[in-house]
Amino acid sequence: MAGIACARTLVQAGHQVTVFEKSAAAGGRTTTIDSPFGGFDAGVQYFTVRDARFARAIDTVPGVCKRWSANSVRVLDAAGRVTAAGLPTREAHWVASPGMQSLVAAWAAPLAQAGRLITDTRVTRIEHDALNATGWQLRTEGPDGGQHVYAGFDAVLLAQPATPAQALLSTSAIDSSLTKALSSVAIAPCWTLMLAYPQAVRPGLTTLGPQWNAARSTHHRIAWLARESSKPGRPSVERWTVQASPAWSAEHLEDDAERVQAKLIKAFAEVTGIRAEPAHAQTQRWRYAQTTHPLGRSHLWDAQIGLGACGDWCLGHRLEDAFVSGLELALAVA
Repeated sequence: MAGIACARTLVQAGHQVTVFEKSAAAGGRTTTIDSPFGGFDAGVQYFTVRDARFARAIDTVPGVCKRWSANSVRVLDAAGRVTAAGLPTREAHWVASPGMQSLVAAWAAPLAQAGRLITDTRVTRIEHDALNATGWQLRTEGPDGGQHVYAGFDAVLLAQPATPAQALLSTSAIDSSLTKALSSVAIAPCWTLMLAYPQAVRPGLTTLGPQWNAARSTHHRIAWLARESSKPGRPSVERWTVQASPAWSAEHLEDDAERVQAKLIKAFAEVTGIRAEPAHAQTQRWRYAQTTHPLGRSHLWDAQIGLGACGDWCLGHRLEDAFVSGLELALAVA
């Protein structure tokens, strides 16, 4: 979100922009993971709209974003008992459709069509341009290990979590004020479990277990649960996304995925009462998921050398924080 928001704003200001994405498609933590039973929002579950600039940007892709009822959210104790209904505010909660990745994908489409979105490519080093001492060049690596050098850039903007951004600057031996600022940011990991129960779709039965569709939990393993099939524009097959607590995720960060999956399925059954065998189970590990200590300003920009950084971690952990960070870095550069 931060990178594409930044890129599209710079393009609108008349700049020529190239986006390097290490995954197969732009999306980051809005990634939608497909399965034979429908997609899962493996990272960001929903977003709010508080900034008028974010609202105007969403209006550029009508129909992509749909309201998801916040009235379905519950607060649970460690045993799965409901302790509160609804969220503290009546703030609207939104999802992109047919998956959370759809919003970033829609904004990234013009870049892709122009050949300015280079996917499956990891930047391994940032260097001063060999032909222009005031410019930059990038060394990259593809999925097959192939290496390439891209040159001729006036500025390089890092739209990635603070820790890998700091590591890239260190590997590149770049002396910048950004390095110290990045070291002040802390981001917690998250294990995500995705489950499908197609046996719930039959006459007289539309859901398994609880009648709520989303909940925050104080269970030591689980922080959040959401019935994916309750979100607008999704297939009706019963699917759940379960996100582990930051503390538990950190403790089990390097555990085997199968072991993590078994433990989270057990916790899911304890919280929801759903003890049926899922037809599909999958885990996703996010090393950098929820900001616990933000930067405290919207972006980093060293105009003297043409180097900047943005991300939700600048302001918090909300999707809108990522948008605002990318937007304001672009405005500073432009």
